[in-house]
Amino acid sequence: MSEKVNDLWATTLNAIPVWSHPDKTIYATCNLQPNLKLNAAELQITGKILFKQIYPHGKLEAVFTIQGFPMDVNQTSRAIHIHSYGDLSNGCDSTGGHFNPHSVNHPGHPGDFHNFRVRNGKIEQHLTDLEATLFGPYTTVGRSIVVHKLSDDLGKGNNQASLENGNAGTRLACCVIGFTTNSSWDKYIQDNASLKNPRVSRRLNNIRKANN
Repeated sequence: MSEKVNDLWATTLNAIPVWSHPDKTIYATCNLQPNLKLNAAELQITGKILFKQIYPHGKLEAVFTIQGFPMDVNQTSRAIHIHSYGDLSNGCDSTGGHFNPHSVNHPGHPGDFHNFRVRNGKIEQHLTDLEATLFGPYTTVGRSIVVHKLSDDLGKGNNQASLENGNAGTRLACCVIGFTTNSSWDKYIQDNASLKNPRVSRRLNNIRKANN
């Protein structure tokens, strides 16, 4: 039943370009920009988040490449979450609360990515097996991603805000998730092949086979 619902959503309601890729892989991107509502002296965070998911049963993968953090403070943690609305008309403040389709407490929301370590002023991370999805009635496409100033307390802060947003603090940057082609994802794989990551190596081999 769930697959039939996803099919209907993909082909009729949400216009997902599923069939444009032979392996039914869906790609999305989110281009981070600083929160325009903040003081100019605040951190100016920019970057890109890439998504990939194979329809209909694949788990979501995401690549985070974010810069603008202080260079002299390594190993600090910053919270990143998916928020309900793709509305940036009032900066990141108009993105609403966490995307929470199942009405559960934080950190049980599908877009609760939790904490990311900052190294040399950057966040660079590749996550797999994420609970969020690019298709179906709970798609995150058209919603937003917010980078926060503080770390996520993972719902252990003993107050209501902790159960809603992890007390993650000021919204430093945000973007709206939208569909894209595979080009940015494949470029990431090519650029990082030298890291000898098995997951990256497998993906690179698949790209080479497809081009031969």
